[in-house]
Amino acid sequence: MFGVMASIKAILLAPLHHFIHQDFHQVVAKMTLIDRLLFLIVHSIDKLGIWHRLPVFMGLIYLAIRRHLHEEYNLINVGKTPVGVRFNPVDVPFRTADGEFNDPFNEVAGSEGTFFGRNIHPVNQQHKLLKPDPMVVATKLLARRKFVDTGKQFNMIAASWIQFMIHDWIDHLEETNQIELRAPREVANQCPLQSFKFYKTKEVPTGFYDIKSGYLNIRTPWWDGSAVYGSNAEKLKQVRTFKDGKLKISGDGLLLHDQDGIPVSGDVRNGWAGLSTLQALFVQEHNAICDMLKKEYRGLEDEELYRHARLVTSAVIAKIHTIDWTVELLKTDTLLAGMRGNWYGILGKKFKDTFGHVGVALLGGLVGMKKPNNHGVPYSLTEEFVSVYRMHSLLPDQLLLRDVDASPGPNKSPPLIEKVPLSNLIGRKGEKALEEIGFTRQMVSMGHQACGALELWNYPVWLRDVIPQDAHGMDRPDPVDLPALEVYRDRERKVARYNEFRRSLLLIPISKWEDLTDDNEAIETLKDVYGDDVEELDLLVGLMAEKKIKGFAISETAFVIFLLMASRRLEADRFFTANFNEETYTEKGLEWVNTTESLKDVIDRHYPAMTSTWMNSTSAFTVWDAPPEAPNPVPLYLRIPN
Repeated sequence: MFGVMASIKAILLAPLHHFIHQDFHQVVAKMTLIDRLLFLIVHSIDKLGIWHRLPVFMGLIYLAIRRHLHEEYNLINVGKTPVGVRFNPVDVPFRTADGEFNDPFNEVAGSEGTFFGRNIHPVNQQHKLLKPDPMVVATKLLARRKFVDTGKQFNMIAASWIQFMIHDWIDHLEETNQIELRAPREVANQCPLQSFKFYKTKEVPTGFYDIKSGYLNIRTPWWDGSAVYGSNAEKLKQVRTFKDGKLKISGDGLLLHDQDGIPVSGDVRNGWAGLSTLQALFVQEHNAICDMLKKEYRGLEDEELYRHARLVTSAVIAKIHTIDWTVELLKTDTLLAGMRGNWYGILGKKFKDTFGHVGVALLGGLVGMKKPNNHGVPYSLTEEFVSVYRMHSLLPDQLLLRDVDASPGPNKSPPLIEKVPLSNLIGRKGEKALEEIGFTRQMVSMGHQACGALELWNYPVWLRDVIPQDAHGMDRPDPVDLPALEVYRDRERKVARYNEFRRSLLLIPISKWEDLTDDNEAIETLKDVYGDDVEELDLLVGLMAEKKIKGFAISETAFVIFLLMASRRLEADRFFTANFNEETYTEKGLEWVNTTESLKDVIDRHYPAMTSTWMNSTSAFTVWDAPPEAPNPVPLYLRIPN
């Protein structure tokens, strides 16, 4: 009987094979009938390469279908999963220090020290960790030759923001033993380091039948502000004052430092002045929320004030990332509608503010849903998510310091007074420099400077000889070649190479280098490094080389991971869904979140003169002397992309 059914199924599928790229025949055969039809819609649009040129409402339908398919086929659990309700959420109406007790069915989901998940099954590359050599790849395809920026679209605050988020979400547990990479003779004279040592990622048995080993995340992957608060009780204790719920901050608005010159903050590994500035801003935000809550609710004690303020601060951070930062990163009307839809639903902010969350996520947004949804896979962030967030090309070679004591020039631009090498602004040396620069000058300078473009040959050379820090913020003994290390890390952690990565995400793979880029020099260099085998292309290189969608600062391949995981960060978290309410946040706390729309709102709260004096643009993440957004009379969902 089973054989007969299989034959009937094969006959019914046969006509579809003419319309489907051969690489997808196998995965489509495993789909439900409805998902096959949905895949056909997406695949047909992909073959034409037009989804981003569709009218906004049609583009949103495409993205909704694609996200559904990824939720079904690109969420893979790593590790064992408990069964049944494990605790009562009413007993834990706050974010815990280590991320535990968020998912009622799995108290450890999303906590410190849990496994990174997967969007794609691991691809063992043990036999080709050095093929082609990572230092050859870094030298010939990644290392910056001439700085290329993003124009007015994205500034250095935006580059610092994504590092602020990474320090909230992801970091790998490492081995205690080092290994060494040596520069091959063909590129040795172009490498700042002839060799470098680093710690392997620690591979841990999962005790699970499917994926037998994985890697542990030493940060909490929930959107819980752990870059500010830390990912465990020990770190949290260091940053709290234990008075009125507040966190430690210096009198000048910057982070305090310990006796070793290391900032007192939630996460201090591999930081720089830009990251430290944002950490300090959100300590100020937390403390301002504590002041508001103490004034409004006089019965609240230190612990309650801290817990409520953390919930509010974390939600403000998540909201800014969703409807401000991402909208500038993916500068299209379709993504503006999509990201606002994630937070507010298609009914929009005014409706939600008036009537609250109604109906399904489509109408009211992911935030405020009646219950969290993890799509049957315990929440984590994934190895593939880590890989597409390799964005060091955003960093320039110098920070252009501005004179904030002078009068504003055209479009509120301040005069340039000094160019500071970015290598002088990292680690403890950077913290000392930031004390001299000051909060306002650092923020205004970053606001007026475009960040780097995510392209080939734009990875900072100064990061090819950089001293990394450990989890305590202390310098390690050996410098590393960071672009070479990042290429190695993806292979070591069994992340699929570029073409298999696309294939596994239901994106049409490339068959020749010309499918990837129109740049003849890039094509020749890719052939030099990888030969004619496009399957060997490293993911990081492919993401940088890929032709960009107009308005996108990142590749479409990276965007597909964002599409899945950005939504998951909200909808799997009970503090953004079932517990996003006045009872958990307080009435005034929830009002604080609901009335904050952008990073500019946060800056204005603490430095009210800064943006009025120095910011011409609409968003704090675009270059500040850019013109403000012009009003568009066409309703958002009816717009047609240029």
